[in-house]
Amino acid sequence: MLRREFLIGTIALTTFPTSGFAFPDALIVNRTETCGCCGAWVERMNSAGLRTEVNYVDEEALGLIKTQLGISAELSSCHTATIGSYFIEGHVPAEDIFKLLTEKPNARGLSVPGMPIGSPGMEMGNNKEPFDTLLVFENGKTQVFNSHSQPPSV
Repeated sequence: MLRREFLIGTIALTTFPTSGFAFPDALIVNRTETCGCCGAWVERMNSAGLRTEVNYVDEEALGLIKTQLGISAELSSCHTATIGSYFIEGHVPAEDIFKLLTEKPNARGLSVPGMPIGSPGMEMGNNKEPFDTLLVFENGKTQVFNSHSQPPSV
């Protein structure tokens, strides 16, 4: 019986990596209450199947959270989340979060610096700009984790 359950779980994970598999940790989102794009991003994450918990904080507290996580001003955006041992800074697409949690690279987290138009939560009609999701390493250096020439659907 255990072998069958393992096989079913493995098939579900490889066939449906972003649906049908629940990661054990919730995405803990720290945001201000007045930022509409942060709320829209949380909705996109929920729609993609990520479980979220939202903490409403003021700007000062949000800045402290970013500092504690080692998120530099160059990597910063309007909201900061954590999942497991990783931080998720800004309008990171759900597909990139799923990829991070599946691949488990030795890194601190992901960042989409600024607020690119067309990224999840920043949809503005047909206005879209390309953006990169950056993988942030322990030493603060980054590399492109995923490039989005056309914003993802979630």
